[in-house]
Amino acid sequence: MLETRRKFDEDFKVGAVRIVRESGKPIAQVARELGINEGTLGNWCAQDRRARGEGSGALSEYERGELEGLRKENAELTMQRDVLKRSVALWVQEAMGGR
Repeated sequence: MLETRRKFDEDFKVGAVRIVRESGKPIAQVARELGINEGTLGNWCAQDRRARGEGSGALSEYERGELEGLRKENAELTMQRDVLKRSVALWVQEAMGGR
């Protein structure tokens, strides 16, 4: 038998997560009341916690993006530094009359 997947709009997801967060009710109970799968609501709640930077010390989505940008910038600066080091070494060698 073919099962169809239900699609939920963002407002519904945000509302469901908000009910869990503000009411203190268990995810399973809220899921039953809304007529959705417990695992689905659990995933939405976990995603919300990550986005808020809450939970087990994991980075928020914003922090992950910032970290990725900083790593790229660090790699670029490292390359620039290495090029400058080589340029200075060649300049010193040339100034000393070597080659």
